[in-house]
Amino acid sequence: MPNRARRTDTSLAELEHLLGRYHRVRAATERLCEPLEREDYVIQSMPDVSPPKWHLAHVTWFFEAFILQPFLPGYRPLDARYDHLFNSYYQTHGTPFERTRRGLLSRPTVCEVYAYRSHVDLAMEQLLTHLGADSADEVLRRVELGLEHEQQHQELLLMDIKHILAQNPLRPAYRSDLKPNAAAPAAPLRWLGYPAGVRHVGHAGDDFAFDCERPRHRTFVDAFQLASRPVSNGEYLDFIRDGGYGNIALWLSDGWDHIQRAGWQAPLYWQREGDDWLELTLGGPRDLDLDAPVCHLSYFEAEAFAAWAQARLPREEEWEVAAQDEPLWGNFVENDHLQPVAGGAVEGLQQLYGDVWEWTASAFRPYPGFRPLPGSLGEYNGKFMSGQMVLRGGSCVTPEDHVRPTYRNFFYPTMRWQFAGLRLAKEV
Repeated sequence: MPNRARRTDTSLAELEHLLGRYHRVRAATERLCEPLEREDYVIQSMPDVSPPKWHLAHVTWFFEAFILQPFLPGYRPLDARYDHLFNSYYQTHGTPFERTRRGLLSRPTVCEVYAYRSHVDLAMEQLLTHLGADSADEVLRRVELGLEHEQQHQELLLMDIKHILAQNPLRPAYRSDLKPNAAAPAAPLRWLGYPAGVRHVGHAGDDFAFDCERPRHRTFVDAFQLASRPVSNGEYLDFIRDGGYGNIALWLSDGWDHIQRAGWQAPLYWQREGDDWLELTLGGPRDLDLDAPVCHLSYFEAEAFAAWAQARLPREEEWEVAAQDEPLWGNFVENDHLQPVAGGAVEGLQQLYGDVWEWTASAFRPYPGFRPLPGSLGEYNGKFMSGQMVLRGGSCVTPEDHVRPTYRNFFYPTMRWQFAGLRLAKEV
């Protein structure tokens, strides 16, 4: 009996802590939407972008569908039809509304979506303050997952808002009060060596990690070198001026075919004005900062640049080995730049976290012994382990407490509206 009492007390303390975090994460999402006008909430600028209103509702639906419905007796949805509208891709739960048609949903209104959030928040508070010990552990795990899910959508919100506003020839700013970039020149690129050996990668321990980060396992990593910092805008501009987009020898076949069809000649959001380049940012158009990390590249562009630079992209296990003993700090969403910035001159690896997600040469595939979560939550990551590439490190629009050395982001090779850049690697 004493052991059981201690376990219950711990669970209740954890739930109280989690309730506080729940309110902070939910409030952070709504703060990101404060600069928006009502008209901004409903636009879907391409199939991969979701309207901000949909993001607000979908993350709320996640708590309702996977926590409130199964664990809060007598819970009544604000509108049962939302289960269809705001289900993203959970086919074993129900039939999702078609992704490419999300921008056609003028109803529910923005005000009704905020009312939906309030309805679910009140129910979540009721659940977490009156939770029985028999279900506490499972609820805690699901709430943690729901909060990490909402933080992913906070980043997606900023990615999508940037893409939405960039379609407007008025070139509006999301915010005009963003923290200015420090005028720091990029440090000279240096190479750091890492010896060959059997290494452990993947997440271990009881703290949160997505299922795709587990299990921790051994892998042999050959000796390699990693660049001290990400590739800069200035270096990428040299690639453009040297005819990189026109040199078929640098490109994978699928990448070459794609840039020909799409007409790409520069990273997304770069605009040429005479002999100069501008970059569209969440703070509006700015002169291209040649010392800041290059951003909004597809995998194919990153791969082509690496070939031009006579280097390669790092494998994800190499990136993780290098990151394991590095401090987790950088330019995250809390720094309020919402744009990659030059890192200045420091020793060792620079800007490993924050600024830009770094493309790796690794396909998003399951680790040895991978097991998806049970039930519908097993659809979270596992079914996407085909045709996508891994990115590491977080970006300038990632919440700081959301990333880990083992975090595996993933996108298709043609996607570039995410804040993605690259760091070079090569053999010893």
